[in-house]
Amino acid sequence: MNRSGVAAETTLPGKKRLRLLSLGFALCLAVIAGRLGELSLSSGWFYDATARASDDYRTPRPDIVDRNGVLLASDLRLASLFADPRKIIDVDEAIELLTATVPELDGRELRRLLTKNSAFVWLKRHISPGLQAEIHNLGIPGLGFRSEIRRVYPNRRLAAHVLGFVDIDSRGLAGVEKYLDDHGALYAASLADPVHRSSFPATLSIDTRVQHAVDVELTAAVEHYKAIGGAGLVLDIDSGEVLALVSLPDFNPNDPKEAQLPNRINQITGGVYELGSVVKAITFAMAFDTGTTDLKGSYDARGPLVFGRQRINDYRGKNRVLSVPEIFRFSSNIGTARMALDVGLEGHQAFLKRMGLFERLTTEIPEAAAPILPKRWSRITTATAAFGHGFAVQPLQGASVVAALLNGGRLIPPTVLKRDRDTAEGLAVQVVRPETSEKMRYLFRLNATDGTASKAEVAGYRVGGKTGTAQKVVNGRYSSDKRLNAFIGAFPMDQPRYLLMVLLDEPKPVPGTHGFATSGWNAVPTAGKVIARVAPLLGVEPRFTPEQLAENAKIEMTGWNE
Repeated sequence: MNRSGVAAETTLPGKKRLRLLSLGFALCLAVIAGRLGELSLSSGWFYDATARASDDYRTPRPDIVDRNGVLLASDLRLASLFADPRKIIDVDEAIELLTATVPELDGRELRRLLTKNSAFVWLKRHISPGLQAEIHNLGIPGLGFRSEIRRVYPNRRLAAHVLGFVDIDSRGLAGVEKYLDDHGALYAASLADPVHRSSFPATLSIDTRVQHAVDVELTAAVEHYKAIGGAGLVLDIDSGEVLALVSLPDFNPNDPKEAQLPNRINQITGGVYELGSVVKAITFAMAFDTGTTDLKGSYDARGPLVFGRQRINDYRGKNRVLSVPEIFRFSSNIGTARMALDVGLEGHQAFLKRMGLFERLTTEIPEAAAPILPKRWSRITTATAAFGHGFAVQPLQGASVVAALLNGGRLIPPTVLKRDRDTAEGLAVQVVRPETSEKMRYLFRLNATDGTASKAEVAGYRVGGKTGTAQKVVNGRYSSDKRLNAFIGAFPMDQPRYLLMVLLDEPKPVPGTHGFATSGWNAVPTAGKVIARVAPLLGVEPRFTPEQLAENAKIEMTGWNE
């Protein structure tokens, strides 16, 4: 009894001690494993705030596509090189190997980074798989890679000013990219299903075929006429959709540094300009709509308009009484100013406000400049503003107003996102009477067949338009030899569907322009070339007059005989 009782008493405490020891060992192992995990995350894999912000924790961006589904911007997963300076055994060897493999790395900067008292430093972001393999094979302790997302633009410069660009951490800094961030439009679908975010793209109104055609012709015109820049757009006048928007010089959004250069401004929305005689179209519509004149009216243009020491003259004036259609065809400053004066100062300002020209135009492109208005409105102000002098607006703003004058009088906010006609109709505001629009269509067509816009005529497409040549302001004064030339037109004029604007900044006289550098000699023929290319792309069928058919037959017969 006693022996068995003693044995039982000694066995039970022994089992308890074994259990305690086992539990202790398990706790120790758990602590060690936890610490190893912490070290591997904080030091080995460098899981810190900087890395986390740049990887899968970043909200994915949606793809951006054109109206036909052509990819314009997307995310691409790439590796980025980092280091833990505390684990670099031989800094000199690491620098030597890295600079030999990646020549663009700076040795001094590498030394500064690799000698920091830090667990994580970036060495190079967004490297190719091939370069990643080369660096990995160097076998340098303390180096590692993280998977990051880089925004890529497969068409490079195409539609750059519309798309904008992002920074290295994929934050939108300009264009539609910035709009998507600012308006929370990284789409609920993208947030809910980031793996399939390309199924829910941001669809632009841009047509890459039309965009390319405008880009090519405008680039050629800037070079041919020795201009310092240019811009162009194509607008659907019934929906307000921008089908093409080009501003030169442009940039490659894959290289955001290029976009920061001062002359890379988006001239269509980010700049304001005196558009010259293009603005006369607005004055004519105002006079028609208020009933102060009509197509049968006439105005005295026999001499200059005098306001104290200031005089308003015509460029190559006719020095006679001009009918209203002649004032438009000859682009008479005197006749247009008299038309505005007949409406009156208050009526003139009220009409411009109705057209939205006293307010900043905003679209999905954040770069939007406010109009520059006269500080004091007087008779001379109304007279000069009537033909676009002393009054500056965004080119897109001017284009949207002219579109309203041609589409039946409906002012529709322009957009670079795809929009259906029903939505456009819901946004439209009737700003002039349909009869006024009919008269403007007549004048635009007349100006292309027998006026300053004749070089924009393209057989079969019934083009109409208005020219503008504006002196640029240099050091607070109007320059006599620096000008911004503009053309704004539409086609087909019997039932306008598309509006085109072309701007050339400081074009020069060249062989074939007979010493002239006004709009009719450069912006207008450029517009004609653009229309000839884009009209077939847009499904506009040519319709020839009997005379044109006869001329075409003659050309074909001549070619056959040869």
